[in-house]
Amino acid sequence: MTARVELLAIPGIPMIQAGDDLAAIIRDGLRRSGITLRDGDVVVLAQKIVSKAEGRMVDLADVTASAEAVALAENIGKDPRIVQVVMSESVKVVRARPNLMIMQHRLGFVMANAGVDQSNVHETDGRQRALLLPVDPDGSAERLRAALSTDARIGVVISDSFGRPWRRGTQGVAIGAAGLPALIDLRGEPDLFGRTLEVSIVGFADEIAAAASLLQGQANEAQPVVIVRGLTWTAPDCPVADVIRPPEEDLFQ
Repeated sequence: MTARVELLAIPGIPMIQAGDDLAAIIRDGLRRSGITLRDGDVVVLAQKIVSKAEGRMVDLADVTASAEAVALAENIGKDPRIVQVVMSESVKVVRARPNLMIMQHRLGFVMANAGVDQSNVHETDGRQRALLLPVDPDGSAERLRAALSTDARIGVVISDSFGRPWRRGTQGVAIGAAGLPALIDLRGEPDLFGRTLEVSIVGFADEIAAAASLLQGQANEAQPVVIVRGLTWTAPDCPVADVIRPPEEDLFQ
């Protein structure tokens, strides 16, 4: 049989507000679209709607920048309040240049601005706000998986857009996962010619997130929920937390 994977964007997802029931909204979208979840389906949600539903919004008017944040803001040309929010979400400044900070997020991700974002964040009453990553993306994914599960065995991935250190352009990566292996360890398996694989570990959740981001987009596509259908796996479930490279393996920081 020809291998086949389908990407199904759920249309009509509304603008998400703090406290919204994402699972109920997704179930409603599935009904309207005539889509029934099947075994092996993976529901991929853009980080922004998860963060918004969880109330991970900061009003910049409530932020007081520290002396360290003010000094860094002067060097890179950013609002000191944004710099303070970024630093509060981070454990380390990896690199900084004008208008950009590469941070080690408290969850271990190395990413631009610690995931603090103002794009596609609607300003109400003229107040500037910034959106943070979920407190526990793997936990968020598990709660959504449990709320969405019917008789089908499904997975959930929460995706975000990351840059790459050696390549231009962003791509979707997983910041949270449940019901599937974020990593698939192929070490010890044979290749096509029987040679034993020694270093091959597949970033399975990241590959799913990258595929879904083709439909989710990066601008005004308004398709934050995508079903990835047709995947199979036998590896045990593991969270995205297991993807973070431990310090002793990190050759670049």
